[in-house]
Amino acid sequence: MSTHDAVAPPLRWRAELSKQDWKAFSAAWLGYAMDGFDFGLITLVLTEIAKEFHLSTVTAATLVSAAFVSRWFGGLALGSLGDRFGRRPAMVLSIALYAVGSVLCGFSWDYWSLFAFRMVVGLGMAGEYSASATYIIESWPQRMRNTASGMLLSGYPLGGVLAAKTYAWVVPHTSWRVLFWIGILPVIVAVYLRRRLPEATEWQQAKDAGERPVSATALLFTGRSRLWTIPVCLVAAVALLVVLRNQSLAVTLLLVAVITACFVALSVRFAQRLWPVVVGLMVTVFCAFLYSWPLQSLLPTYLKTDLHYDPAQVSDALLYAGFGYAVGSVVSGYLGDRFGTRRAYVSMLIVSLAFVYPVFALGEGHTVALWVLLFLLVGTSQGASGVLPSYISSHYPIGMRAAALGFSYNVGALGGAAAPVLGAKIAEPLGLGTSLAVLGLALTVVVVLLVGFDVPARLQRAADLRHPAATAKPVTAEASASEKV
Repeated sequence: MSTHDAVAPPLRWRAELSKQDWKAFSAAWLGYAMDGFDFGLITLVLTEIAKEFHLSTVTAATLVSAAFVSRWFGGLALGSLGDRFGRRPAMVLSIALYAVGSVLCGFSWDYWSLFAFRMVVGLGMAGEYSASATYIIESWPQRMRNTASGMLLSGYPLGGVLAAKTYAWVVPHTSWRVLFWIGILPVIVAVYLRRRLPEATEWQQAKDAGERPVSATALLFTGRSRLWTIPVCLVAAVALLVVLRNQSLAVTLLLVAVITACFVALSVRFAQRLWPVVVGLMVTVFCAFLYSWPLQSLLPTYLKTDLHYDPAQVSDALLYAGFGYAVGSVVSGYLGDRFGTRRAYVSMLIVSLAFVYPVFALGEGHTVALWVLLFLLVGTSQGASGVLPSYISSHYPIGMRAAALGFSYNVGALGGAAAPVLGAKIAEPLGLGTSLAVLGLALTVVVVLLVGFDVPARLQRAADLRHPAATAKPVTAEASASEKV
């Protein structure tokens, strides 16, 4: 059992958290909430956009996927910036990127322009996740970091709740474009707060001690490395774009194999002997997005097309789902610190399986029951991801933590690119509700097995046993990989 699964005594909040801890948390939480606001706007107006640009449901769903296409690079680049120059500047730059991308979406004139602007949003969101998560994890006391992680992630769904309510107030009376333009306003507050923050404690201590962080961008894009890294990145990017364009099954499988090979190659170059744990975590996150993002991205479409909800009813349903997500994130964080990260994550996912079928078995006329069930389903399934940043970061040393967290999480987040398209395709023969239920049930079970048996750590230990000489050569000034995993 890994050290982050040890049972801890009850937390004493007032005794263990300083005013500075809360200030750091509040600013990071607000920025992450605004991230949730901006990123979720596309899911709310997907039907309106499809109508204006004359898109099918599958093609419209690729606009949700567009942000995930760029996330892997944003997580790598901005995570590296965070490791090199500090968590704080990386957070501020991330906010600026997703704010600008959101505003540009409101000016889009066709499918491809909106697709490109959504990729800008994805760049910013990727950096926001890695920078905020590492900032809070490295600023709060160590034994409270699951709680910190869960509380931080609660900001994202509450930002989504704010977006849902704004949608109900704005879109029926104006245009879907106005919703994207509004996305710039709350971010100004977050940028102001973050400019006044101190640097993350652990990162600052490592810098003061003279420890040199690993720069992913330096490893991948300087010297001779760029001669093969740049072509690999271009191949991966083109393959991702093509695979979203509704290819045949044979072509899709071929492109998926090419994409996988590209990211494994980048992982080996970036993480060196830690590449097995990086790949293992990518797979875990990929599956986590495949169980959660079909519901997140297509729920508004399901409510409007299958259950014939009006904008106000859609907003109310997403309100309950968002609050469930937020409460679940906080609860999973507390349970993670009290009983262990993996126990908390796996237990909540198992409980969530009880709510998947009832949510999609309800038809029209069961509004209140659907609200309650959405609260419970989203709270236990997506809320369980409150401990995911802590789970991932615990596998990495400080010097490469932000870059590795950003890279492994955001490459894995390509599951979010596949999720809405896959959900829409499965819906063609089965119906959208059945499609969401099938993906939710099947992929939740897969994630339970991956996290429950800590497959990424097992892969790393197996690699270390096969190559003990390499284990003795650390890639950073931190402890060896076997001590980390």
